[in-house]
Amino acid sequence: MSADRQQATRLRAATAGVLAMLGGLAAGHLVAGLIAPEASPALAVGSRLIDLAPTPVKDWAVATFGTADKPILVTGVVLVTLGIGAATGLVAVRRRGLIWAMPAVLAVLGGVAATSAASASTVSTTLGALPSVVAGIVSGTVLGWLLPHAPLVPSAPGQPDGAPRAMPRRAFLVGTGVVGGSSAVAVVTGQWFADRARIATDVVLPKASPALRALPAGLDVSGLSPWVTPASDFYRVDINLLVPGVDVGTWRLDIDGLVERPFSLSWDELTALPVIERDITLNCVSNEVGGPYIGGARWLGVRTRDLLERAGVRPEADQVLSRSVDGFTVSTPVQALLDDRDALVAIGINGRPLPAEHGFPARLITPGLYGYVGATKWLTRMTLTTYTQQAAYWTARGWAERGPVKPSSRIDVPRHLSQLSAGTVTVAGTAWAQQIGVARVQVRVDEGEWQDATIGPDAGIDYWRQWRFSWPATPGQHTLESRLIDDRGTPQSEQVAPPFPDGASGLHRVTVTIN
Repeated sequence: MSADRQQATRLRAATAGVLAMLGGLAAGHLVAGLIAPEASPALAVGSRLIDLAPTPVKDWAVATFGTADKPILVTGVVLVTLGIGAATGLVAVRRRGLIWAMPAVLAVLGGVAATSAASASTVSTTLGALPSVVAGIVSGTVLGWLLPHAPLVPSAPGQPDGAPRAMPRRAFLVGTGVVGGSSAVAVVTGQWFADRARIATDVVLPKASPALRALPAGLDVSGLSPWVTPASDFYRVDINLLVPGVDVGTWRLDIDGLVERPFSLSWDELTALPVIERDITLNCVSNEVGGPYIGGARWLGVRTRDLLERAGVRPEADQVLSRSVDGFTVSTPVQALLDDRDALVAIGINGRPLPAEHGFPARLITPGLYGYVGATKWLTRMTLTTYTQQAAYWTARGWAERGPVKPSSRIDVPRHLSQLSAGTVTVAGTAWAQQIGVARVQVRVDEGEWQDATIGPDAGIDYWRQWRFSWPATPGQHTLESRLIDDRGTPQSEQVAPPFPDGASGLHRVTVTIN
């Protein structure tokens, strides 16, 4: 063959491989949408990669991509799969026996991932593997159809023996259009079925008794985080690529393990119990100093103390291993769920049912602890056990067992690297010292003297506080820092520590230029 013809053949082979993998992924997504959305091959492989990734890799992903880490992961899985498809096409154009080799390998990997990821507990082995099997069959079929191949009969006059025989150019273009279009339809249809299968969250919540009075208005500063974080803006950090859908009609909360009287509650039984409201700030342990993974809200729920006292906790129990409907586990110190901090099995946020992505129908909220040890979403089981007997998802990966929230403060305005005009500049932010309380917030400029800021309303020791400071800014580049003084008179720690293994610490610094 001429060099041009060889190049054209390679291009067609690579294109056929890419389209084969694309068609397979799309077909698998369609089947998964019909039977088990979380078993979609790309999602299943992505979930397994999350489970297997070392802690430093996970920390890097959260720090680098934030809440976009999961879409980026899935996109990466798809792109790598398409790249493998292109390579498979280039190899199989001369060795047609390999046409089914890579689709078969990917089908096995996808099936194993779908049935072994932490989020696979609700998927049977057969259903979990089926989308990946379909993906492999479709990929091999498409590749065999589109791939140029060596002739099985002598070459036509004028054509060298062994030259690849391919579809006519027009037929190949039509074939690529058919596969591409069908793949798009399959993806959209599969997603429609997956979205349709999601359970409605518009349940009727019971009334708290007594109900808390409405919170006063927070500080009015442009760019300052709202004192009450809307549910739609609340941060989300979890291992799920697909939000679990839970039907309250079949949902149950089981309390078992080292207890005298294990029991189980339906949704109606849980909501018939006394419920309370509490204003609580929730923090993620992966939050860097000054990071966004924190929010304050009014939570509605049943005291965990009431539930555990009903069960009768045995003296040897020192942790509650709580489990999500997807198999994810969290370990919480028993004392934190029994003392007077009013930890909750929460069913509402800011007067509304929990959104699906934030744990509907019920989740743990434990004041004073980072979410990874006290805020299980999609809660379905609380097992009393010991730290020596069982480890939860994150503690098994090296994170600290206890996870108390470290007091900290954050500068929301001005933003880092802002350029501002000389004169009075408002510096504002938030501060929190859960289970202790925030007494004062201070600001300093260019490592000068600490100066007191004005702090906003107080909603209790487990809720954050807003603050603001009027700074007479002069031209030049300046560094602003903030710190809190807690109710015990202790300043916020200036020791710099990363999030791993028990939360970040240090002062938040913002550099600005004044013109």
